[in-house]
Amino acid sequence: MKNKTKKVCMLGLGIALFVTLSMCLRVPVFENYYLCLGYIVMAVYLYSFGVIEGTIVGVIGTLLYCILISGLRGMPGWVLGNIAIGIILGLNIKGLKKIRNKIVQYIVYIVATIGSTCIGILVIKSLTEVLLYAQPFEIRVASNFTAFVADIVVLIAAIPICRIIDKYKNKYETERG
Repeated sequence: MKNKTKKVCMLGLGIALFVTLSMCLRVPVFENYYLCLGYIVMAVYLYSFGVIEGTIVGVIGTLLYCILISGLRGMPGWVLGNIAIGIILGLNIKGLKKIRNKIVQYIVYIVATIGSTCIGILVIKSLTEVLLYAQPFEIRVASNFTAFVADIVVLIAAIPICRIIDKYKNKYETERG
C-alpha cells in the first residue's frame, strides 16, 4: 500500500507541475503559440519513472491544461497526440539508458523526440482535428507545424534536466534501500 500511495502522489505532483509550468511560464514563440514547458515534466517522468508514468503525466496534464485554458477546443487532438508521444518516446528512453556513449544517447533521444512528436502532433492530432472539424488534412498539418517545432525544442531542452533529476532520484533510492 505504501508504494502505491507514493506512486499516486508522485503522479499527482507531476500532473500539477505539468499544468503549472504550462500555464504560468508562457513563452511566446509564434503568433498564437507558446512553448509548453509542461513537456519538461513529461520528459522527466518518462526518463526517470517510466513509459506509463510519463505518459499519464503528459496526457492528464494536457487534459487539465486544455480544459482550464480553452475548454474542450483542441483537447482531443492534444490528448491523443500526447499518448503517442509518451509511449513512443518513453520506449526509446527505456532503451536509451543501455547505450554507454553519451553522444549516441543524445542523437537517439533527438531522433526519437522528432519521430514521436511528428506522429503525435502532425499525424494523430491532425487526423483527430480532420475528423472533428472536417478540415483538410494538409491545413491541419500546416496549422499544427508550429506546435510540432515548439514541442520538439522543449523536449530536447529537457535532456539535461532529465539527467540531473534521474541522478538524484537514483541516489535517493539507493540510500533508502
